[in-house]
Amino acid sequence: MYEKFYGLSVKPFAVSPDPTFLYLGRHHRHALTLLQYAIQEATGFALVTGEVGCGKTTVVQHFLDRPGSGLRVGYMSNTHPGMGSLLPWIIEAMDGEANAAPTECYRRFVALARSEYQAGRRMLLVIDEAQNLSTEQLEELRVLSNLNVGREMLLQVILVGQPELRTTLGSPRLRQFAQRIVTDYHVGTLHAGETQDYVRHRLKIAGGSPELFSPEAVCRVHEAGGGTPRVINILCDNALLYGFAEKRADIDAEIIAQVVQDRAGSVLPLHACAG
Repeated sequence: MYEKFYGLSVKPFAVSPDPTFLYLGRHHRHALTLLQYAIQEATGFALVTGEVGCGKTTVVQHFLDRPGSGLRVGYMSNTHPGMGSLLPWIIEAMDGEANAAPTECYRRFVALARSEYQAGRRMLLVIDEAQNLSTEQLEELRVLSNLNVGREMLLQVILVGQPELRTTLGSPRLRQFAQRIVTDYHVGTLHAGETQDYVRHRLKIAGGSPELFSPEAVCRVHEAGGGTPRVINILCDNALLYGFAEKRADIDAEIIAQVVQDRAGSVLPLHACAG
């Protein structure tokens, strides 16, 4: 609605993960480096956690856009305990045929893994929203990861999830699993300076002026959003809509204050703003 008015080619603050708009703040750079290291060194399990809306899925999707030719990648999301055994879903994620009895599924999985190994590739499984996995499903993953040829692992797993995944992995029942996690990082929020750069970055990628939001406006966005990218996006998107309605050429702190005031009674998690 407001794109043409502000000279934007696309909406700069959509809430769905989009690697095109990835801004590498300090935490996101570290998470990306960890993932690159995990693949390069063929480590065991890799773990990336973060609060809702922190940008961890965007980092992972950016990483998967350029994994290299030595990997066969399977991606799973929307996991839940009611899925039952993960093996058929893993085979399906790897574009294999999973419609079979459990023993046949395992035989196909082993055959697929060995075939990829002989072709000079490793299988990489990425599970997003992994906090929804049950203890039994995580233990199944550990057992499947035992598949190897000599010292070469045939299946590598990256778990991406919310902080409660760490609580689950800290259970005594998953002690063996936790010891397999070689690389581990928690994605935190943006600091104030990063929020300024983040907003300017997304406006520039969308074809608009990086100066569209005043520094004071972004400061208020940071205070209200607590440095969480998804909340920042919602506030900035609303601010552009308010600005368009009032035919304002730029977004100042007054517009942000109005957005925050109007959203104060909503379910959006906002922090108290000064002034």
